[in-house]
Amino acid sequence: MYREQKRVFMGRESMDGAGVRIRRVFGSMESGDLDPFLLLDDFGSDHPDDYIAGFPWHPHRGIETVTWMLAGQMRHGDSIGNLGTIGPGEMQWMSAGSGIIHQEMPEVAEGRLRGIQLWVNIPAIHKMSPPRYRGVTSNEIPRVALKGGGEVLVLAGSFEGVEGPIRNVMSQTRYLDVRMPLYSSFEWPNLQGLTVFAYVLEGSAIFSPMASEEVNMGSAVLFEDGPAVLVQTPQQEARFILVAGKALNEPIAWRGPIVMNTQEELEEAFRQVRIGTFTKL
Repeated sequence: MYREQKRVFMGRESMDGAGVRIRRVFGSMESGDLDPFLLLDDFGSDHPDDYIAGFPWHPHRGIETVTWMLAGQMRHGDSIGNLGTIGPGEMQWMSAGSGIIHQEMPEVAEGRLRGIQLWVNIPAIHKMSPPRYRGVTSNEIPRVALKGGGEVLVLAGSFEGVEGPIRNVMSQTRYLDVRMPLYSSFEWPNLQGLTVFAYVLEGSAIFSPMASEEVNMGSAVLFEDGPAVLVQTPQQEARFILVAGKALNEPIAWRGPIVMNTQEELEEAFRQVRIGTFTKL
């Protein structure tokens, strides 16, 4: 009944943007197993020098970028006119489609900054669709109390009949933020045929009935196929994201912030960036 663990990703420390310290949980080397998910970064630090340079103007095409803020604030701006600030407990879901240029810059120069950014592939038929941006405030995100304590924040898709604020996304993505107390268990059903992974934000947990070791903060679990996920917390409280989506099973041509289906499409995208015709709006 419950899914077993297929792989555990420990993540690796790196730098991105103009010099932001990140933990790259998975990326291009691992993406084949995670279709439609391409990349997951845990970014930020307690030290402003590690994040203050931010992510200046850069292009995207062919993907959706999903940013879930845990601490601090980031200022967003893009080539289709969106401006705003995303703070703790808030999300931005950007569908780059045919092309968008944007920036994400820290709003404050002190204290802690932490966020999670996920890249989700767009099906070939929608790669060149108009770009879209959706900002979600904390009061728009429903919370579901768990028996025995804990709660689930429903960010996209549904859980126990409760719909999240992000709907009708091309990847059919479901996204939960789960908080569990010590000595508790959690089930997520109705997942047959979907790609599912978890990433531990705080504490540790056991993510399948047959697993003997806990997965700790900063690591991700990719699950085998099956109808449901079972999570248990025998030693610590835990907070983690659970994400599910339908695999596209399409070829990928990927370089940096642009993901297409063929090398020719990829080269054409970068040619348009060079000559200034990348954005369509």
